[in-house]
Amino acid sequence: MTEETVDRSAAPIPALTDPARLRALAETRLDAAPDEAFDRFARLVCDLLDVPVALVSLVSPERQFFPGAVGLPEPWAGRRQTPLSHSFCQHVVDIEVPMVLPDARLYPRVHRNLAIEDLGVVAYAGVPLTDMDGRVLGSLCAIDSKPRAWTAEQLRTLADLAAACSSELRLRIALEGAEQARRRAEEAHDRLAMLAGMSETLGDTLDIATAVSRLGHAMVPLLADWCLITLIDPAGTPRTVAAEHRDPGRAADVARFADLMATSLGPESITRWVLRTGRPVLGGAASVAEVARGTTDPRLPPLATRLGFSSHLTVPITGPGRGGIIGCITLVCGAQRRAFDDGDLQTALDIGRRAGQAVGNSWMYGEQRHVAEVLQHSMLPHLPVVPDIELAARYLAAADRVEVGGDWYDAFVQPDGDLIAAIGDVAGHDIEAAATMGQLRNLVRGDAYGRKDAVGDLMSHLDGAIRGLRIPTVATAILARVRPAGAGGLAVTWCNAGHPAPLLIRAGGGVEVLDEAREPLLGLARPSRRTSRELPLASGDTLLLYTDGLIERRDRSIDEGLAELVDRLAGTATLPLGDLCDRLLAAAHRREDDVALLALRAR
Repeated sequence: MTEETVDRSAAPIPALTDPARLRALAETRLDAAPDEAFDRFARLVCDLLDVPVALVSLVSPERQFFPGAVGLPEPWAGRRQTPLSHSFCQHVVDIEVPMVLPDARLYPRVHRNLAIEDLGVVAYAGVPLTDMDGRVLGSLCAIDSKPRAWTAEQLRTLADLAAACSSELRLRIALEGAEQARRRAEEAHDRLAMLAGMSETLGDTLDIATAVSRLGHAMVPLLADWCLITLIDPAGTPRTVAAEHRDPGRAADVARFADLMATSLGPESITRWVLRTGRPVLGGAASVAEVARGTTDPRLPPLATRLGFSSHLTVPITGPGRGGIIGCITLVCGAQRRAFDDGDLQTALDIGRRAGQAVGNSWMYGEQRHVAEVLQHSMLPHLPVVPDIELAARYLAAADRVEVGGDWYDAFVQPDGDLIAAIGDVAGHDIEAAATMGQLRNLVRGDAYGRKDAVGDLMSHLDGAIRGLRIPTVATAILARVRPAGAGGLAVTWCNAGHPAPLLIRAGGGVEVLDEAREPLLGLARPSRRTSRELPLASGDTLLLYTDGLIERRDRSIDEGLAELVDRLAGTATLPLGDLCDRLLAAAHRREDDVALLALRAR
């Protein structure tokens, strides 16, 4: 080797930071720890070249480390590595040919290297160790603590051993490549399975919070260490940021990150850019500095450090059809996981499209359900104030349904002071049923107001009006009149046209089912004779009218549901009337049909 006149011991060596070389070095999966195969190479060098020290040295940008080593003094023997200030082998990586030094103290390239003083390196012979593409990963070197004239035979032996050692390195790299390919194949299979099931997973719920939670669980940890799901309002402002982390111990940190992010995105935020442009961003290599640039809150970068932030990608969530951007998904990986690539980006884009379909449907469902509930409640009356009677009513729409229904109730005071109470259920769960329900309620009011006819006669008139006006429906209903009776009590007369039986909760706690007066439905082709029944209502007694959604379920009969309701009402006579209705609805929160309640209590 030709001597150089310039001291290069401190000069940076570009080859050390070559990404392809570093990738190959990482794929050896070797570190500063003994490896029997490479220790064997070091022993062969010592035996065949008769040197006190031999190393299999691999060089990174910050250090050299020795999977094979013989003869190093302590503490270096235990550490199995040195900083580059003590490295001759880095120069072998630089020049890519053997470096042979009979006396290192005479060579300007290394004469100031600390290995001479601290490790006793005087004579040095190092041959490159290469990967399949010829990139130099380190060297197989022989070291003596005194000057030495290396013979051609010794150098040929060292070169042969270095070739065999390089073959072992290449085998390790190939094995790691095969293992990576296997992992990628398994990962691809898992991703395909996830994508195949995602539409079903997201599609079987119409609740946005549930859909977002399921989306986060599907992506973490399969695709990323943690993720953020951002949804926007109509003005384009983030209104929801949900988060998921693979480590349950980081749940509080990632939730805090999501909360802060919802209100502190800066003008350079990647999230804002994706939401504005609809174009994805892939950050294969990233730092927390990107978080700092994109936020106005100084608390976010430290949180990102704790959560792990070395690679990220963000993709838009697009609404169904030709809908615009409704949010975005951000996937993040820490340093221990491979960086995101174009394949990950394509998977994430597919997820964004599927998520958009599910979230868009959930939004439309929520809007339609809100409209339906507003329409339904707009059709329900305000209850009158009656001196001797306490009134309470409730309405509960069926779970997971946006259609308005045909359930209704009504109560109004006659000119003579009597109270007319009614409850009914029109067949169907759509806008036509709701419209018919409105007609029927108005017919009840128009037919009964100002008339003193028995309720059975009023129900007959109502039945005739339905037929005569050709209202295409069948319905159930109860019509009741409450009037003062002797001794300060009240008298109730009622007629039941195919409706669930009223319940009487006596002040003493007993519950009676008033089922003896049920007659055919309203709206049938043949008219039916309607009759009236009467009962006294003492102070504290409660008459409960309800629709069948309160007692009907697919997995049991109506009679069983009614028996359960009677049991539930036992001991409720002293409950405030509103609390009683609320308790009944709380037990019916997942019913398959609408529920209407109308309760009357004698004061």
